[in-house]
Amino acid sequence: MARHKETPRQKLISMMYLVLTAMLALNVSREVINGYSAVNDSVLSTNQNLVQQRSNVLANFKKEYALNEIEVKPFLEKAKVAIRLSAEMSSYIANLRDELISVTERIPLAEARRTSFGSLKKKDNYTIPTNYLIGSLEDGSAGKAQELKQKMMTYRRQMMALISPKYRKQLKLGFETDDRYFDENGKTQSWAFHYFYDIPLAADVTILNKFISEVSNAELEVVNDLLNESIAEDFKYDRIEAKVLPKSNYLFTGDQYEAEVIVAAYDTSHSPSPSVFVARGIDSLPVSQRSKATRIARDHGRLKLKIPATGAGLQKYAGFVSVPTNSGRERTYHFSGEYFVAQPSMTVSATNMNVLYIGVNNPLSISVPGIPKEAISPAISAGTLRQNRSNGGWIATVPAGCQQATIAVSARINGTMRRIGTEVFRVKKLPDPDPYIIGNKDEYVSRNNLIAAGKIIARMPADFEFDYSFQVVSFKMSMQRGFNVYHYDAQGEKLTAEMIQQIKKTNRGQVIIFEDIVVRGPEGINRNLSPLFITIK
Repeated sequence: MARHKETPRQKLISMMYLVLTAMLALNVSREVINGYSAVNDSVLSTNQNLVQQRSNVLANFKKEYALNEIEVKPFLEKAKVAIRLSAEMSSYIANLRDELISVTERIPLAEARRTSFGSLKKKDNYTIPTNYLIGSLEDGSAGKAQELKQKMMTYRRQMMALISPKYRKQLKLGFETDDRYFDENGKTQSWAFHYFYDIPLAADVTILNKFISEVSNAELEVVNDLLNESIAEDFKYDRIEAKVLPKSNYLFTGDQYEAEVIVAAYDTSHSPSPSVFVARGIDSLPVSQRSKATRIARDHGRLKLKIPATGAGLQKYAGFVSVPTNSGRERTYHFSGEYFVAQPSMTVSATNMNVLYIGVNNPLSISVPGIPKEAISPAISAGTLRQNRSNGGWIATVPAGCQQATIAVSARINGTMRRIGTEVFRVKKLPDPDPYIIGNKDEYVSRNNLIAAGKIIARMPADFEFDYSFQVVSFKMSMQRGFNVYHYDAQGEKLTAEMIQQIKKTNRGQVIIFEDIVVRGPEGINRNLSPLFITIK
Protein backbone atom coordinates (compact mmCIF):
# COMPACT_ATOMS: atom_id res chain seq x y z
CA MET A 1 0.00 0.00 0.00
CA ALA A 2 2.98 2.35 0.49
CA ARG A 3 4.66 1.76 -2.91
CA HIS A 4 2.68 4.50 -4.63
CA LYS A 5 0.71 7.47 -3.67
CA GLU A 6 -2.85 6.54 -2.68
CA THR A 7 -5.92 8.59 -3.24
CA PRO A 8 -8.00 9.68 -0.24
CA ARG A 9 -10.60 7.04 -1.17
CA GLN A 10 -7.92 4.29 -1.22
CA LYS A 11 -6.54 5.46 2.13
CA LEU A 12 -10.05 5.29 3.61
CA ILE A 13 -10.59 1.74 2.27
CA SER A 14 -7.21 0.61 3.65
CA MET A 15 -8.02 2.06 7.06
CA MET A 16 -11.41 0.34 7.11
CA TYR A 17 -9.74 -2.99 6.22
CA LEU A 18 -7.35 -2.64 9.13
CA VAL A 19 -10.18 -1.84 11.48
CA LEU A 20 -12.23 -4.80 10.17
CA THR A 21 -9.28 -7.13 10.57
CA ALA A 22 -8.82 -5.98 14.16
CA MET A 23 -12.53 -6.43 14.85
CA LEU A 24 -12.49 -9.94 13.38
CA ALA A 25 -9.52 -10.81 15.55
CA LEU A 26 -11.34 -9.39 18.59
CA ASN A 27 -14.49 -11.42 17.80
CA VAL A 28 -12.50 -14.65 17.57
CA SER A 29 -10.94 -13.87 20.93
CA ARG A 30 -14.35 -13.25 22.46
CA GLU A 31 -15.71 -16.47 21.03
CA VAL A 32 -12.86 -18.41 22.60
CA ILE A 33 -13.25 -16.63 25.93
CA ASN A 34 -17.02 -17.14 25.93
CA GLY A 35 -16.47 -20.80 25.13
CA TYR A 36 -15.06 -21.23 28.60
CA SER A 37 -18.49 -20.29 29.98
CA ALA A 38 -20.03 -23.46 28.54
CA VAL A 39 -17.13 -25.54 29.84
CA ASN A 40 -17.39 -23.96 33.28
CA ASP A 41 -21.15 -24.64 33.42
CA SER A 42 -20.51 -28.27 32.52
CA VAL A 43 -17.89 -28.56 35.27
CA LEU A 44 -20.26 -27.08 37.87
CA SER A 45 -23.01 -29.49 36.78
CA THR A 46 -20.60 -32.39 37.14
CA ASN A 47 -19.74 -31.21 40.66
CA GLN A 48 -23.41 -31.34 41.64
CA ASN A 49 -23.80 -34.85 40.25
CA LEU A 50 -20.73 -36.05 42.14
CA VAL A 51 -22.07 -34.58 45.38
CA GLN A 52 -25.37 -36.45 44.88
CA GLN A 53 -23.55 -39.71 44.14
CA ARG A 54 -21.47 -39.22 47.28
CA SER A 55 -24.66 -38.76 49.30
CA ASN A 56 -26.08 -42.02 47.93
CA VAL A 57 -22.93 -43.97 48.78
CA LEU A 58 -22.83 -42.44 52.26
CA ALA A 59 -26.49 -43.41 52.80
CA ASN A 60 -25.65 -47.02 51.92
CA PHE A 61 -22.69 -46.79 54.27
CA LYS A 62 -24.97 -45.78 57.14
CA LYS A 63 -27.37 -48.65 56.36
CA GLU A 64 -24.50 -51.12 56.59
CA TYR A 65 -23.42 -49.50 59.85
CA ALA A 66 -26.91 -49.92 61.30
CA LEU A 67 -26.82 -53.61 60.39
CA ASN A 68 -23.26 -54.30 61.45
CA GLU A 69 -21.96 -51.60 63.76
CA ILE A 70 -18.81 -53.30 65.02
CA GLU A 71 -17.40 -54.28 61.62
CA VAL A 72 -18.42 -51.22 59.63
CA LYS A 73 -17.58 -48.55 62.23
CA PRO A 74 -13.80 -48.23 61.49
CA PHE A 75 -14.47 -47.87 57.78
CA LEU A 76 -17.23 -45.32 58.35
CA GLU A 77 -14.85 -43.30 60.54
CA LYS A 78 -12.32 -43.29 57.68
CA ALA A 79 -15.06 -42.21 55.28
CA LYS A 80 -15.84 -39.27 57.57
CA VAL A 81 -12.14 -38.31 57.49
CA ALA A 82 -12.21 -38.46 53.67
CA ILE A 83 -15.26 -36.20 53.61
CA ARG A 84 -13.60 -33.73 55.98
CA LEU A 85 -10.33 -33.62 53.97
CA SER A 86 -12.29 -33.15 50.75
CA ALA A 87 -14.38 -30.35 52.22
CA GLU A 88 -11.21 -28.56 53.38
CA MET A 89 -9.55 -29.00 49.96
CA SER A 90 -12.62 -27.82 48.06
CA SER A 91 -12.94 -24.82 50.35
CA TYR A 92 -9.29 -23.90 49.78
CA ILE A 93 -9.59 -24.07 45.96
CA ALA A 94 -12.87 -22.11 45.98
CA ASN A 95 -11.29 -19.41 48.14
CA LEU A 96 -8.27 -19.26 45.81
CA ARG A 97 -10.62 -18.86 42.83
CA ASP A 98 -12.54 -16.04 44.54
CA GLU A 99 -9.31 -14.26 45.52
CA LEU A 100 -8.14 -14.45 41.88
CA ILE A 101 -11.43 -12.89 40.72
CA SER A 102 -11.14 -10.21 43.40
CA VAL A 103 -7.58 -9.26 42.37
CA THR A 104 -8.28 -9.30 38.63
CA GLU A 105 -11.64 -7.55 38.69
CA ARG A 106 -10.44 -5.17 41.44
CA ILE A 107 -13.49 -5.82 43.62
CA PRO A 108 -13.83 -6.82 47.29
CA LEU A 109 -13.53 -10.53 48.08
CA ALA A 110 -17.11 -10.69 49.40
CA GLU A 111 -18.36 -9.30 46.09
CA ALA A 112 -16.15 -11.70 44.15
CA ARG A 113 -17.80 -14.66 45.92
CA ARG A 114 -21.19 -13.48 44.62
CA THR A 115 -20.07 -12.67 41.07
CA SER A 116 -21.20 -15.19 38.44
CA PHE A 117 -18.99 -16.31 35.55
CA GLY A 118 -21.08 -14.38 33.05
CA SER A 119 -20.71 -11.16 35.06
CA LEU A 120 -16.89 -11.12 34.90
CA LYS A 121 -15.65 -8.02 33.03
CA LYS A 122 -12.02 -9.04 32.61
CA LYS A 123 -12.37 -12.60 31.42
CA ASP A 124 -9.65 -12.09 28.78
CA ASN A 125 -7.09 -10.56 31.16
CA TYR A 126 -4.12 -12.89 31.63
CA THR A 127 -1.51 -10.50 33.03
CA ILE A 128 -2.95 -10.09 36.51
CA PRO A 129 -3.87 -13.82 36.91
CA THR A 130 -0.37 -14.83 35.76
CA ASN A 131 1.31 -12.52 38.27
CA TYR A 132 -0.99 -13.76 41.05
CA LEU A 133 -0.65 -17.48 40.33
CA ILE A 134 2.89 -17.71 38.93
CA GLY A 135 4.66 -14.83 40.66
CA SER A 136 7.97 -13.22 39.79
CA LEU A 137 10.16 -16.36 39.61
CA GLU A 138 10.51 -18.35 36.40
CA ASP A 139 9.72 -21.69 38.08
CA GLY A 140 6.48 -20.31 39.47
CA SER A 141 7.43 -21.09 43.05
CA ALA A 142 6.60 -17.56 44.23
CA GLY A 143 2.94 -17.67 43.17
CA LYS A 144 -0.23 -19.15 44.57
CA ALA A 145 -0.10 -22.03 42.04
CA GLN A 146 2.86 -23.57 43.86
CA GLU A 147 0.96 -23.47 47.15
CA LEU A 148 -2.02 -25.09 45.40
CA LYS A 149 0.22 -27.88 44.10
CA GLN A 150 1.55 -28.64 47.60
CA LYS A 151 -1.99 -28.73 49.00
CA MET A 152 -3.07 -31.13 46.25
CA MET A 153 -0.11 -33.45 46.87
CA THR A 154 -0.82 -33.53 50.59
CA TYR A 155 -4.52 -34.17 49.98
CA ARG A 156 -3.76 -37.06 47.60
CA ARG A 157 -1.34 -38.64 50.07
CA GLN A 158 -3.83 -38.39 52.97
CA MET A 159 -6.68 -39.85 50.91
CA MET A 160 -4.56 -42.77 49.69
CA ALA A 161 -3.57 -43.55 53.30
CA LEU A 162 -7.25 -44.21 54.17
CA ILE A 163 -7.37 -47.22 51.80
CA SER A 164 -5.80 -50.57 52.62
CA PRO A 165 -2.60 -51.21 50.60
CA LYS A 166 -4.08 -54.12 48.63
CA TYR A 167 -6.85 -51.85 47.27
CA ARG A 168 -4.74 -48.76 46.46
CA LYS A 169 -3.58 -49.89 43.03
CA GLN A 170 -7.10 -49.93 41.66
CA LEU A 171 -7.93 -46.52 43.14
CA LYS A 172 -8.09 -43.60 40.68
CA LEU A 173 -7.78 -40.33 42.55
CA GLY A 174 -6.37 -37.92 39.94
CA PHE A 175 -4.24 -34.95 41.12
CA GLU A 176 -1.18 -36.14 39.18
CA THR A 177 1.23 -33.24 39.76
CA ASP A 178 4.52 -35.07 39.13
CA ASP A 179 4.06 -35.67 35.38
CA ARG A 180 6.38 -34.01 32.81
CA TYR A 181 4.94 -30.99 31.05
CA PHE A 182 6.15 -29.33 27.81
CA ASP A 183 5.52 -26.01 26.05
CA GLU A 184 4.74 -25.53 22.33
CA ASN A 185 8.46 -25.70 21.53
CA GLY A 186 9.00 -29.00 23.32
CA LYS A 187 10.80 -27.49 26.32
CA THR A 188 9.91 -28.83 29.78
CA GLN A 189 7.98 -26.58 32.10
CA SER A 190 6.65 -26.80 35.63
CA TRP A 191 3.15 -27.85 36.62
CA ALA A 192 2.32 -24.27 37.58
CA PHE A 193 3.49 -22.86 34.23
CA HIS A 194 1.66 -25.57 32.33
CA TYR A 195 -1.70 -24.74 33.89
CA PHE A 196 -1.55 -21.01 34.68
CA TYR A 197 1.12 -19.12 32.67
CA ASP A 198 -0.39 -16.53 30.29
CA ILE A 199 -3.85 -18.04 30.84
CA PRO A 200 -6.84 -15.62 30.86
CA LEU A 201 -9.10 -15.29 33.89
CA ALA A 202 -11.95 -17.21 32.23
CA ALA A 203 -9.73 -20.27 31.75
CA ASP A 204 -8.23 -19.99 35.25
CA VAL A 205 -11.69 -19.99 36.87
CA THR A 206 -12.72 -23.01 34.79
CA ILE A 207 -9.52 -24.90 35.67
CA LEU A 208 -9.96 -24.24 39.39
CA ASN A 209 -13.57 -25.42 39.24
CA LYS A 210 -12.30 -28.52 37.46
CA PHE A 211 -9.93 -29.16 40.39
CA ILE A 212 -12.93 -28.91 42.75
CA SER A 213 -14.62 -31.52 40.56
CA GLU A 214 -11.57 -33.78 40.91
CA VAL A 215 -11.79 -33.40 44.70
CA SER A 216 -15.43 -34.53 44.64
CA ASN A 217 -14.53 -37.44 42.40
CA ALA A 218 -11.65 -38.47 44.69
CA GLU A 219 -13.97 -38.26 47.69
CA LEU A 220 -16.54 -40.48 45.93
CA GLU A 221 -13.86 -43.02 44.97
CA VAL A 222 -12.45 -43.29 48.50
CA VAL A 223 -15.82 -43.46 50.27
CA ASN A 224 -17.10 -46.07 47.82
CA ASP A 225 -13.92 -48.17 48.18
CA LEU A 226 -14.18 -48.00 51.97
CA LEU A 227 -17.80 -49.20 51.73
CA ASN A 228 -16.81 -52.11 49.50
CA GLU A 229 -13.94 -52.98 51.81
CA SER A 230 -16.23 -52.96 54.86
CA ILE A 231 -18.57 -55.54 53.34
CA ALA A 232 -15.95 -57.68 51.61
CA GLU A 233 -16.41 -61.31 52.61
CA ASP A 234 -14.44 -64.47 52.11
CA PHE A 235 -16.49 -67.41 53.34
CA LYS A 236 -15.90 -71.10 52.66
CA TYR A 237 -18.51 -73.80 53.10
CA ASP A 238 -18.32 -77.56 53.23
CA ARG A 239 -22.03 -78.42 53.23
CA ILE A 240 -25.08 -77.16 51.33
CA GLU A 241 -28.67 -78.16 52.05
CA ALA A 242 -32.14 -77.20 50.88
CA LYS A 243 -34.32 -75.58 53.54
CA VAL A 244 -38.07 -74.99 53.52
CA LEU A 245 -39.33 -71.92 55.41
CA PRO A 246 -43.14 -72.09 55.71
CA LYS A 247 -45.11 -68.88 55.72
CA SER A 248 -47.46 -70.41 58.28
CA ASN A 249 -47.91 -73.84 59.81
CA TYR A 250 -51.49 -73.06 60.87
CA LEU A 251 -53.99 -73.36 58.01
CA PHE A 252 -57.75 -73.39 57.50
CA THR A 253 -59.78 -75.41 55.05
CA GLY A 254 -59.42 -73.83 51.62
CA ASP A 255 -56.09 -72.18 52.48
CA GLN A 256 -52.94 -72.66 50.45
CA TYR A 257 -49.73 -73.83 52.05
CA GLU A 258 -46.91 -71.40 51.18
CA ALA A 259 -43.22 -71.80 51.87
CA GLU A 260 -39.92 -70.40 50.68
CA VAL A 261 -37.33 -72.91 49.52
CA ILE A 262 -33.73 -71.74 49.99
CA VAL A 263 -30.27 -73.23 49.70
CA ALA A 264 -28.37 -72.98 52.99
CA ALA A 265 -24.59 -73.24 53.01
CA TYR A 266 -22.64 -73.76 56.22
CA ASP A 267 -19.27 -74.89 57.50
CA THR A 268 -19.13 -77.88 59.83
CA SER A 269 -15.48 -77.52 60.70
CA HIS A 270 -14.49 -73.87 60.60
CA SER A 271 -13.37 -72.29 63.89
CA PRO A 272 -14.18 -69.88 65.43
CA SER A 273 -17.80 -70.84 64.81
CA PRO A 274 -20.73 -68.62 63.89
CA SER A 275 -23.11 -67.79 66.73
CA VAL A 276 -26.62 -66.46 67.24
CA PHE A 277 -27.41 -63.73 69.73
CA VAL A 278 -31.13 -63.36 70.45
CA ALA A 279 -33.30 -61.42 72.92
CA ARG A 280 -37.04 -61.63 73.55
CA GLY A 281 -39.65 -58.88 73.61
CA ILE A 282 -37.85 -56.46 71.26
CA ASP A 283 -38.11 -55.46 67.60
CA SER A 284 -34.36 -55.17 66.92
CA LEU A 285 -31.07 -56.04 68.63
CA PRO A 286 -28.11 -53.71 67.96
CA VAL A 287 -24.68 -55.29 68.12
CA SER A 288 -23.81 -52.88 70.94
CA GLN A 289 -26.41 -54.64 73.16
CA ARG A 290 -24.90 -58.07 72.68
CA SER A 291 -24.40 -58.47 76.45
CA LYS A 292 -28.18 -58.35 77.02
CA ALA A 293 -28.85 -61.23 74.64
CA THR A 294 -28.61 -65.00 74.93
CA ARG A 295 -25.95 -66.68 72.82
CA ILE A 296 -26.86 -69.82 70.90
CA ALA A 297 -23.81 -71.72 69.68
CA ARG A 298 -23.77 -73.80 66.53
CA ASP A 299 -24.39 -77.53 66.38
CA HIS A 300 -22.17 -79.03 63.65
CA GLY A 301 -22.40 -75.86 61.61
CA ARG A 302 -26.11 -75.39 62.16
CA LEU A 303 -27.73 -72.72 64.29
CA LYS A 304 -31.00 -73.75 65.92
CA LEU A 305 -33.17 -71.18 67.64
CA LYS A 306 -35.23 -72.52 70.54
CA ILE A 307 -37.39 -70.19 72.65
CA PRO A 308 -39.59 -71.55 75.46
CA ALA A 309 -43.26 -70.56 75.20
CA THR A 310 -43.68 -69.21 78.72
CA GLY A 311 -46.27 -66.48 78.14
CA ALA A 312 -49.57 -66.38 76.27
CA GLY A 313 -50.23 -63.95 73.42
CA LEU A 314 -48.08 -62.38 70.73
CA GLN A 315 -44.35 -62.80 71.40
CA LYS A 316 -41.51 -60.97 69.62
CA TYR A 317 -37.81 -61.67 69.32
CA ALA A 318 -34.80 -60.20 67.52
CA GLY A 319 -31.13 -60.93 67.19
CA PHE A 320 -28.23 -61.33 64.82
CA VAL A 321 -25.97 -64.05 63.47
CA SER A 322 -22.28 -63.36 63.98
CA VAL A 323 -20.01 -64.97 61.38
CA PRO A 324 -16.21 -64.55 61.38
CA THR A 325 -14.66 -64.17 57.92
CA ASN A 326 -11.40 -65.77 56.87
CA SER A 327 -9.74 -62.38 57.17
CA GLY A 328 -10.55 -62.37 60.89
CA ARG A 329 -13.27 -59.72 60.81
CA GLU A 330 -16.77 -60.32 62.11
CA ARG A 331 -19.81 -60.13 59.84
CA THR A 332 -23.27 -59.84 61.40
CA TYR A 333 -26.71 -60.56 59.93
CA HIS A 334 -29.74 -59.23 61.79
CA PHE A 335 -33.15 -60.89 62.02
CA SER A 336 -36.44 -60.51 63.88
CA GLY A 337 -39.71 -62.40 64.15
CA GLU A 338 -42.83 -63.03 66.15
CA TYR A 339 -45.05 -65.94 67.15
CA PHE A 340 -48.28 -66.48 69.03
CA VAL A 341 -48.62 -68.58 72.19
CA ALA A 342 -52.10 -69.82 73.15
CA GLN A 343 -53.18 -71.37 76.42
CA PRO A 344 -54.51 -74.93 76.14
CA SER A 345 -58.29 -74.57 75.92
CA MET A 346 -61.50 -76.32 75.04
CA THR A 347 -65.05 -75.21 74.29
CA VAL A 348 -68.21 -76.98 75.51
CA SER A 349 -71.56 -75.37 74.70
CA ALA A 350 -75.22 -76.35 74.73
CA THR A 351 -76.73 -76.02 71.27
CA ASN A 352 -80.03 -74.54 72.44
CA MET A 353 -78.53 -71.92 74.76
CA ASN A 354 -77.32 -69.43 72.13
CA VAL A 355 -79.49 -66.54 73.32
CA LEU A 356 -79.09 -62.76 73.24
CA TYR A 357 -81.38 -60.58 75.36
CA ILE A 358 -82.96 -57.41 74.00
CA GLY A 359 -81.70 -54.02 75.14
CA VAL A 360 -78.97 -55.18 77.52
CA ASN A 361 -75.21 -55.80 77.38
CA ASN A 362 -74.74 -59.44 76.47
CA PRO A 363 -71.18 -60.56 77.29
CA LEU A 364 -69.55 -62.77 74.64
CA SER A 365 -66.28 -64.58 74.34
CA ILE A 366 -65.04 -64.72 70.73
CA SER A 367 -61.82 -66.50 69.83
CA VAL A 368 -60.22 -68.45 67.00
CA PRO A 369 -57.69 -71.12 67.99
CA GLY A 370 -54.21 -70.18 66.86
CA ILE A 371 -55.16 -66.60 66.01
CA PRO A 372 -54.32 -63.68 68.37
CA LYS A 373 -57.31 -61.72 69.60
CA GLU A 374 -55.89 -58.55 68.04
CA ALA A 375 -56.39 -60.12 64.60
CA ILE A 376 -60.04 -61.11 65.15
CA SER A 377 -62.80 -58.87 63.77
CA PRO A 378 -66.43 -59.95 64.53
CA ALA A 379 -69.63 -58.30 63.28
CA ILE A 380 -73.32 -58.71 64.20
CA SER A 381 -76.29 -58.66 61.80
CA ALA A 382 -78.61 -56.73 64.15
CA GLY A 383 -77.65 -54.31 66.91
CA THR A 384 -74.10 -53.46 67.91
CA LEU A 385 -70.99 -55.38 68.90
CA ARG A 386 -68.11 -53.76 70.76
CA GLN A 387 -65.03 -54.90 72.61
CA ASN A 388 -65.02 -55.06 76.42
CA ARG A 389 -61.72 -53.36 77.28
CA SER A 390 -61.85 -54.54 80.90
CA ASN A 391 -61.51 -58.24 80.13
CA GLY A 392 -60.80 -58.45 76.40
CA GLY A 393 -64.19 -59.98 75.61
CA TRP A 394 -67.07 -58.57 73.58
CA ILE A 395 -70.47 -57.01 74.36
CA ALA A 396 -73.46 -57.43 72.07
CA THR A 397 -76.68 -55.39 72.20
CA VAL A 398 -79.75 -56.26 70.12
CA PRO A 399 -82.88 -54.12 69.57
CA ALA A 400 -86.50 -55.11 70.04
CA GLY A 401 -88.35 -56.50 67.04
CA CYS A 402 -85.80 -59.08 65.88
CA GLN A 403 -85.98 -62.78 66.60
CA GLN A 404 -82.40 -63.77 65.80
CA ALA A 405 -78.97 -62.26 65.22
CA THR A 406 -75.97 -63.66 63.39
CA ILE A 407 -72.39 -63.01 64.48
CA ALA A 408 -69.80 -63.38 61.70
CA VAL A 409 -66.15 -63.69 62.65
CA SER A 410 -63.24 -62.69 60.39
CA ALA A 411 -59.53 -62.72 61.15
CA ARG A 412 -56.41 -61.26 59.61
CA ILE A 413 -54.21 -64.18 58.61
CA ASN A 414 -50.88 -63.56 56.89
CA GLY A 415 -51.91 -60.00 56.10
CA THR A 416 -55.31 -60.91 54.57
CA MET A 417 -58.79 -60.75 56.15
CA ARG A 418 -60.42 -64.20 56.09
CA ARG A 419 -64.01 -65.17 56.98
CA ILE A 420 -63.78 -67.80 59.74
CA GLY A 421 -67.44 -68.62 60.35
CA THR A 422 -70.83 -67.51 61.69
CA GLU A 423 -72.97 -68.27 64.75
CA VAL A 424 -76.74 -67.72 64.97
CA PHE A 425 -78.28 -66.50 68.27
CA ARG A 426 -81.93 -66.41 69.29
CA VAL A 427 -83.13 -63.01 70.49
CA LYS A 428 -85.38 -62.90 73.55
CA LYS A 429 -86.55 -60.33 76.02
CA LEU A 430 -85.29 -60.52 79.60
CA PRO A 431 -87.46 -62.53 81.98
CA ASP A 432 -89.56 -60.55 84.44
CA PRO A 433 -87.87 -59.74 87.74
CA ASP A 434 -89.38 -60.63 91.11
CA PRO A 435 -90.60 -57.89 93.51
CA TYR A 436 -89.04 -57.72 96.96
CA ILE A 437 -89.27 -55.56 100.05
CA ILE A 438 -86.69 -55.66 102.83
CA GLY A 439 -85.12 -58.59 101.01
CA ASN A 440 -88.18 -60.76 101.45
CA LYS A 441 -90.87 -62.03 99.13
CA ASP A 442 -94.21 -63.29 100.41
CA GLU A 443 -92.89 -63.59 103.98
CA TYR A 444 -93.67 -62.40 107.53
CA VAL A 445 -92.31 -58.90 108.22
CA SER A 446 -92.55 -56.72 111.29
CA ARG A 447 -94.15 -53.29 110.98
CA ASN A 448 -90.91 -51.53 111.96
CA ASN A 449 -88.79 -53.46 109.46
CA LEU A 450 -91.32 -52.86 106.71
CA ILE A 451 -91.33 -49.12 107.40
CA ALA A 452 -87.51 -49.07 107.61
CA ALA A 453 -87.19 -50.79 104.22
CA GLY A 454 -89.40 -48.10 102.76
CA LYS A 455 -89.40 -49.23 99.12
CA ILE A 456 -90.14 -51.94 96.59
CA ILE A 457 -87.19 -53.41 94.66
CA ALA A 458 -87.11 -55.69 91.59
CA ARG A 459 -84.52 -58.42 91.21
CA MET A 460 -83.79 -60.92 88.47
CA PRO A 461 -84.86 -64.49 89.33
CA ALA A 462 -82.34 -66.38 91.41
CA ASP A 463 -81.70 -68.93 88.65
CA PHE A 464 -80.96 -66.27 86.04
CA GLU A 465 -77.25 -66.04 85.08
CA PHE A 466 -76.93 -62.27 84.73
CA ASP A 467 -77.93 -59.38 86.97
CA TYR A 468 -79.75 -56.49 85.32
CA SER A 469 -81.38 -53.49 87.03
CA PHE A 470 -85.10 -52.76 86.84
CA GLN A 471 -86.56 -49.44 88.01
CA VAL A 472 -89.87 -49.45 89.92
CA VAL A 473 -92.16 -46.93 88.21
CA SER A 474 -95.32 -47.26 90.38
CA PHE A 475 -97.23 -49.66 92.62
CA LYS A 476 -100.37 -49.98 94.74
CA MET A 477 -100.66 -51.05 98.36
CA SER A 478 -103.93 -52.79 99.33
CA MET A 479 -105.10 -53.82 102.81
CA GLN A 480 -108.38 -54.91 104.43
CA ARG A 481 -109.98 -53.49 107.57
CA GLY A 482 -113.19 -55.12 108.59
CA PHE A 483 -115.28 -55.66 105.51
CA ASN A 484 -113.56 -52.84 103.55
CA VAL A 485 -110.47 -52.99 101.29
CA TYR A 486 -108.36 -49.84 101.01
CA HIS A 487 -105.98 -48.98 98.13
CA TYR A 488 -103.06 -46.53 98.24
CA ASP A 489 -101.06 -45.52 95.14
CA ALA A 490 -97.34 -44.64 94.94
CA GLN A 491 -95.22 -43.26 92.14
CA GLY A 492 -91.68 -44.59 92.13
CA GLU A 493 -90.24 -47.22 94.41
CA LYS A 494 -90.73 -45.61 97.84
CA LEU A 495 -93.64 -45.99 100.26
CA THR A 496 -95.70 -42.83 100.61
CA ALA A 497 -96.27 -41.11 103.94
CA GLU A 498 -99.90 -42.26 103.90
CA MET A 499 -98.81 -45.86 103.33
CA ILE A 500 -96.45 -45.66 106.30
CA GLN A 501 -99.27 -44.32 108.54
CA GLN A 502 -101.52 -47.17 107.50
CA ILE A 503 -98.79 -49.77 108.12
CA LYS A 504 -98.36 -48.44 111.64
CA LYS A 505 -102.04 -49.22 112.31
CA THR A 506 -101.84 -52.81 111.18
CA ASN A 507 -102.27 -55.78 113.53
CA ARG A 508 -100.31 -59.00 113.81
CA GLY A 509 -101.30 -61.45 111.08
CA GLN A 510 -102.74 -58.76 108.83
CA VAL A 511 -101.86 -59.18 105.11
CA ILE A 512 -100.64 -56.27 102.98
CA ILE A 513 -100.71 -56.70 99.21
CA PHE A 514 -98.39 -54.74 96.94
CA GLU A 515 -99.89 -55.08 93.47
CA ASP A 516 -100.03 -53.39 90.08
CA ILE A 517 -96.23 -53.14 90.34
CA VAL A 518 -94.92 -51.45 87.19
CA VAL A 519 -91.17 -51.65 86.48
CA ARG A 520 -89.01 -50.39 83.61
CA GLY A 521 -86.27 -52.71 82.31
CA PRO A 522 -82.88 -51.81 80.80
CA GLU A 523 -84.48 -52.04 77.35
CA GLY A 524 -86.76 -49.09 78.32
CA ILE A 525 -90.09 -50.99 78.30
CA ASN A 526 -92.58 -51.00 81.24
CA ARG A 527 -93.66 -54.34 82.67
CA ASN A 528 -96.33 -55.38 85.24
CA LEU A 529 -95.07 -57.75 87.93
CA SER A 530 -96.97 -60.28 89.98
CA PRO A 531 -98.29 -59.09 93.41
CA LEU A 532 -96.19 -59.22 96.57
CA PHE A 533 -97.92 -60.53 99.73
CA ILE A 534 -96.52 -59.45 103.11
CA THR A 535 -97.87 -60.67 106.47
CA ILE A 536 -97.33 -58.55 109.57
CA LYS A 537 -95.76 -60.48 112.40
